[in-house]
Amino acid sequence: MDRQQISRLAHAHHPIAAPLADESVARLLERATAGREDGRALDLGCGEGAWLVRALAARPRWHAVGVDLDARALTRARETATALGVERRIGLHHLDAREFTAKEPFDLVLCVGSTHAFGGLLPTLAAARELLAPGGRLLVGEAFWQREPSRAALDGLGSTPDEFGDLATTTGLVLADGWTPVSGHVSTEREWDDYEFAWTGSLAEWALDHPDHPDAAAAREAADRHRTEWLHGYRGTLGFVTYLLRRD
Repeated sequence: MDRQQISRLAHAHHPIAAPLADESVARLLERATAGREDGRALDLGCGEGAWLVRALAARPRWHAVGVDLDARALTRARETATALGVERRIGLHHLDAREFTAKEPFDLVLCVGSTHAFGGLLPTLAAARELLAPGGRLLVGEAFWQREPSRAALDGLGSTPDEFGDLATTTGLVLADGWTPVSGHVSTEREWDDYEFAWTGSLAEWALDHPDHPDAAAAREAADRHRTEWLHGYRGTLGFVTYLLRRD
């Protein structure tokens, strides 16, 4: 199975592809769009468009653009937008987020859990800076080390100790790059566990429901491997922070 297909199946019951509960997402979006009755939002690496369609449903005069490489995820985003009645206010682009350009800047730029598309947090901030209107806001989500990672945690993530910093170090990088956090959210252990159980459970259940599918064994193997890497590796070690930022 290709990674995009695994991701689509794994997020079937958790369309926010990051360890955040619905309540946390709603609170961040409310804060991110506060003070503007109308505006334009851009999600770089939007996946199934879960952040954008929720923002548009809550703000009937906002418009949005989503960019992603997964064509099937974008199809689901269109279906969800249609179901919520916001399809006329969203544009979706099958494109590498690094290649996206726009004639007009955006009042809100999002990149939550997709900073790898740009090669890390600082390149993501640089890309967002070029697309953000003066006084606009950036909602960006990034991993950090809650504690020093063990070898099991690093092996489970396929990571290195210097790939992330702790929360203070990560926040310091944001500040040094000329951004000010005006709000934020650190995912709780419950949010992490809910996310990981949804990820592994959705994938495993699909394999159970489709035993004759040629990808069933691969899906089950991916779910089992991910569950082991989480429970015996990075659980309690990898954190996730979502910043709401403004330029200085």
